[in-house]
Amino acid sequence: MHSRDAVFLDELCPKLRVRRWRQSLHTHTGQSCIYCGKPSESIDHVLPRSRGGLSVTENCVPACLSCNGHKSDSDVFEWYRRQRFYDPRRAMAIRAWMDGDLRLALRLLQWAQPNQVTPADRTGDKNLTFQTI
Repeated sequence: MHSRDAVFLDELCPKLRVRRWRQSLHTHTGQSCIYCGKPSESIDHVLPRSRGGLSVTENCVPACLSCNGHKSDSDVFEWYRRQRFYDPRRAMAIRAWMDGDLRLALRLLQWAQPNQVTPADRTGDKNLTFQTI
């Protein structure tokens, strides 16, 4: 059997691939909201789908339900600057995430919340891989 003949479970069940992708976003940020730092419960589109945003890693961030609901389809930086929990380090992390530099984004989030230990820090795995759905 050749590798090109193999059938993977992800190919048979696209919902499983999406679920794993969503879980990887939450896992790599330590289960915390990218905006406020509370536990993340949802995925927010930085550029809302109503404005043409895609469901790709660079546009989707873990968020708590409160931040996701309040942001709605607003511009992320305009909305975030008005919040009482605004942190310029998190704003830089959001920008790095959107630019596709996830390693820098996670470092900035770690700087904003130093007591939180990310899974990459625990395992020593510095090769971050995210799937695009």
